[in-house]
Amino acid sequence: MQFSAKSRYALRLMEELALHEQGACTSLKEVSESQQISLKYLEQIVTPLARAHLVKSERGSQGGYRLTRLPADYTAGEIIRAIEGALVPIPCLGDQPNLCPRHSACRTLPFWVGLEKVMNAYMDSVTLADLLQQDFPPEG
Repeated sequence: MQFSAKSRYALRLMEELALHEQGACTSLKEVSESQQISLKYLEQIVTPLARAHLVKSERGSQGGYRLTRLPADYTAGEIIRAIEGALVPIPCLGDQPNLCPRHSACRTLPFWVGLEKVMNAYMDSVTLADLLQQDFPPEG
């Protein structure tokens, strides 16, 4: 399973906003320059984050975007879900109830359910504050 560039960039955008003083706004242009992400791409990414109330926009000369909560109150999972939707390893797990005609006879379904639980539990255990404390990986 691979996550889209939008998810990776959303985490980087949120990290960048978290680096600034609580309540301070940061322009997408600043984020674009700092994170080396296209401004147009950031504009696409920030929309679902704002829709999910993870960021708030402010207008004016000191405007930009800011977090709506403290970095410790965000999880990587909720940020990625705002971009990707439900995080499931196979499509039938996204249906409630499961609409797959074979789900009651599928012996592999428990494996996929377990993977979904582990994956979501891990992503929900990592906060934005945790990401800010990570050391940079060694080059090599």
